[in-house]
Amino acid sequence: MIVVATFALNSVFNFAVGLLVAKFLGPAEFGRFALTMAIASFVNAAVFDWIRLAATRFYGERTRREAPQVRATLDAAFAMVTALVGGVALVVLLSGVRFQLTPQLAALSIAAAVAAALFDYHTALLRARFLDRPYARLILTKNVLALGLTVGGAFWFGSAACAVLGMCVSVACALAVASPDLADPRATPRLASRGLMLNLARYGVPIVMALVLYQLIPLANRAFTASHYGFAETGQFSLAFDIGYRLVGAIGSTLDVLLFQIAVKIDETHGAERARAQIAHNMSVVFAVVLPSCVGCWLVLPSFEALVVPAAFRGPFALYLGLLLPGLCAVALVQYAINPLFLITKRTLPLIAAAGIACGVDVVLVATLPHGTDASSFAVAQSAAFIVGAIALLLIAATGKRTWPKARDILVTLAGTATMTLVLLPLRALNPGIGVLSAQIVLGIAVMAAFVLAFDLAGLRGMVRVWLKARAA
Repeated sequence: MIVVATFALNSVFNFAVGLLVAKFLGPAEFGRFALTMAIASFVNAAVFDWIRLAATRFYGERTRREAPQVRATLDAAFAMVTALVGGVALVVLLSGVRFQLTPQLAALSIAAAVAAALFDYHTALLRARFLDRPYARLILTKNVLALGLTVGGAFWFGSAACAVLGMCVSVACALAVASPDLADPRATPRLASRGLMLNLARYGVPIVMALVLYQLIPLANRAFTASHYGFAETGQFSLAFDIGYRLVGAIGSTLDVLLFQIAVKIDETHGAERARAQIAHNMSVVFAVVLPSCVGCWLVLPSFEALVVPAAFRGPFALYLGLLLPGLCAVALVQYAINPLFLITKRTLPLIAAAGIACGVDVVLVATLPHGTDASSFAVAQSAAFIVGAIALLLIAATGKRTWPKARDILVTLAGTATMTLVLLPLRALNPGIGVLSAQIVLGIAVMAAFVLAFDLAGLRGMVRVWLKARAA
């Protein structure tokens, strides 16, 4: 439960930082900040994320004791990639190539990518060893510092560059504080193995290529928005996507950090058959949580916008997020429900094919949909691309030997979500406010809880009962 609480707190901090930075920077400067961070996220995924994924799948307490060369190889890989990225970035920046961003922001995007990758890698190491308390301390320290430095940079200087710099400094300070928990004295650099690094890359690189293709879609659409409608509209589009992505991603990643590590442990101790059964159960749980959460986000959107979103972003925020939510739901299901089908068997190449199909759909729709006075057509193209990518990956998965979720759990989730929608839809038409939002949240949770209790949806009733008994004991 410490991990769940930490993820929830992390989501709250990320959510608050995003909104406060947008408020203090305004649409145009926030557009620059959002594009800078989108590039950083893309670089992180493209060149660093395979190391994090390899750590999640192949590192653990037993590996730390018995095979220190794994950690040594992971550390060496991170150092090599950092040097390579830094060198390439320096050459590009000195070449005089013109960017939509200033050279200062372009350089900071690379620094932010390295900082984010370093943080993600070390949190993955702690999670793989099930070190819940050190993990929680690292997350909390980083978020408190980010609240002061990232938001402070936006508030005091009104500058996207200062906000990005604040984020980088917050990560560096948090990792320095947590260094005793992250140390592994036995994993000396001389133990690093080129052959092992190649094996880790074979596992992680296809996953990364798929993630890069998925991230390329929103990155390209932000660039299209900037070129067609300017940075102010890019800021409007970006805030809606960022907040929606963080909300949906927080829900999915909170489940994933628990469920996938359990499947990996079962694979090591009980074999592939039991691991596939666990993955199928995980899919039921993720679907039972993600689908009603995304629908619930749309139902509470008017009150959420009125109460939380900065005034300069209201109107476009609800428009864009409403169009983006179906695609965000599809991405969450791909990443946290469907991808593990391939990850547990270490067969990751099909992920690239589905992501490539999604990119192709986005390109076709961006080129063919009529462009109006705002970026709505880009939002529609993005959602449709993500949905088609999810369907394509499911069809690819169906061609192999898989263990699938129970049809009963899928049907109960659909019925519960439909019932929740019927109950909450009349409230959506009321004047937005804290009372309406509170009523929607309470009723939505009550409806889904009733379905969980009545039908033991995805085994959640039993899981809660076991947890309560453990707490009582």
